[in-house]
Amino acid sequence: MYRYYTKGVCSKSILMDIEGEILKDVIFEGGCSGNLIGIKHLIEGKSIDEIIKEFEDIPCKNRRTSCPDQLAKALKIYKKYVLNK
Repeated sequence: MYRYYTKGVCSKSILMDIEGEILKDVIFEGGCSGNLIGIKHLIEGKSIDEIIKEFEDIPCKNRRTSCPDQLAKALKIYKKYVLNK
């Protein structure tokens, strides 16, 4: 499991289980549970690049980030430092 501590959103962290470049499981700790469960079901089994493409730069209210955007940031860091790509 890989944990990313979020910044500027209601969820406190994101736990991810990634195999290769595929997201197998994701758990948002805190945040709007119904929306985050929906996101979880939509993205599990998808590639890191697909998720980044869809979720990067999505704002929430008057913030410059959101839980989906934070997930994209987490996956970009994972890809850079763990997958070395």
